[in-house]
Amino acid sequence: MLKLIGNFLKIIIAFAIISVLIIGGIFTVRTYKNTNTVNSYRSDVQTLADQAGIGNYTDVILGIMYTESKGKGTDLMQSSESVYGSRGKISSQQESIENGVKHFAESYKQAKAAGCDLNTAIQAYNFGTKYIQYVQERGGKNSVELAEEYSRDVLSPGYGNDQQHTYRYMQMQSVLYNGGYLYQNGGNMFYAEIVQMNKRFIDLFQRFQNS
Repeated sequence: MLKLIGNFLKIIIAFAIISVLIIGGIFTVRTYKNTNTVNSYRSDVQTLADQAGIGNYTDVILGIMYTESKGKGTDLMQSSESVYGSRGKISSQQESIENGVKHFAESYKQAKAAGCDLNTAIQAYNFGTKYIQYVQERGGKNSVELAEEYSRDVLSPGYGNDQQHTYRYMQMQSVLYNGGYLYQNGGNMFYAEIVQMNKRFIDLFQRFQNS
């Protein structure tokens, strides 16, 4: 009986290991393809970033692009709302990149002038630049806890969610932090962390390609 249980446990463990390897392999291949797609816009992003005086942050901007669209579709940087106040107004990928770089440049320069860290600028790409003053008044350093406060207490109610309604958001960062949810109309309080993670993926696969 004990031998039978032991063999059964071995089968379960082997199955679990194989499942993890398969899922990991699928994730790796998919991420590799997506980073290649995003990296195909590197030259355009670099040129525009240089012109905006933020050429050292091209990889951050590509991380934003990866987060927003994975380099697919017309509005690669999801910049329509920051320019026109609503979605679906961007007519070309070039327009999206131009406005996305401009939006991040404004966020970065305002954050730097306010003495805030880089992640504040990244988070402000999602929340809007009013978030920068909010962080400045609370120590100048972005955190998920601070972003949650702003999402819950400022941004979400400002767009009508006075009851703090939430919805499922099953990303690694959100699952580990709160079980996987965001506040309705409250932006993405994990945005800076996700962009930084995607930036690392882009850097990793680029080095792999160049090796």
